[in-house]
Amino acid sequence: MSQERPPAPEPLPLPVVDNHCHLDMDAGLPAEEAIAAAAAVNVTRIVQIGCDLPGARWAVDVAHAHPSLVAGVALHPNEAPPLAVSGTFEEAMAEIAELATRDCVRAVGETGLDYYRTGEDGWPAQHESFRRHIELANRLDRTLVIHDRDAHADVLAILDEVGVPDRVVMHCFSGDADFARACLDRGAWLSFSGTVTFKNAAPLREALHAAPLDRVLVETDAPYLTPTPYRGRRNASYLVPLTVRSMAETRGTDLEALCAALAANTDAAYGGTW
Repeated sequence: MSQERPPAPEPLPLPVVDNHCHLDMDAGLPAEEAIAAAAAVNVTRIVQIGCDLPGARWAVDVAHAHPSLVAGVALHPNEAPPLAVSGTFEEAMAEIAELATRDCVRAVGETGLDYYRTGEDGWPAQHESFRRHIELANRLDRTLVIHDRDAHADVLAILDEVGVPDRVVMHCFSGDADFARACLDRGAWLSFSGTVTFKNAAPLREALHAAPLDRVLVETDAPYLTPTPYRGRRNASYLVPLTVRSMAETRGTDLEALCAALAANTDAAYGGTW
């Protein structure tokens, strides 16, 4: 990944929210600078996601310190198998459950399934972790943020088995229009990242076009998944306008109308404004 920072794009006409960011994973861009750079282009709020215990603790701390941020806490699906092998999953899950009670935490996530980086021997641990996170989101009335990589059918099956929370966000939505409809049938919001701008992402754009306007979100997953034309460089929240403009073009939606919808959808998806 190139360390060269892309230039700031033209600001958006109305404020929007980066629905999924990892500020802690970009040592070259301090949180204060990242937040200020995003605000300068009208990306005025951020959902900071912690993927392991250190990341979850950091997310809570930074969200507590910055009113424009809220936190999501969880054990990433790829964290679950090694924790199960070491016998420390229960201890780790207990701390996630405690962190999830904090006022600045709006989400349990990202949790879910990842069959790309974890082989079949690790799937049972991922399934159990996903079930536990769903139960936690239901118990605490938190938004469930789902990571789904190459595991569409099993994600839906486990959701149905445990019970779909009132608010579900499909982080970095990666399916086609048919999978989008299956997620929408379960009340989910679909969060689109810079991948929707990639040349080879036609099925993803079809899903975006098929989704109702009130079920669409935008995110960076920064420092990853930088939108075109800067793919390969480090991503950050200030680049959200590139993805939003691409989304408006794909949908044939007025840019201001899309920005207004993205902000309202975020409030609905995460239990109110902040």
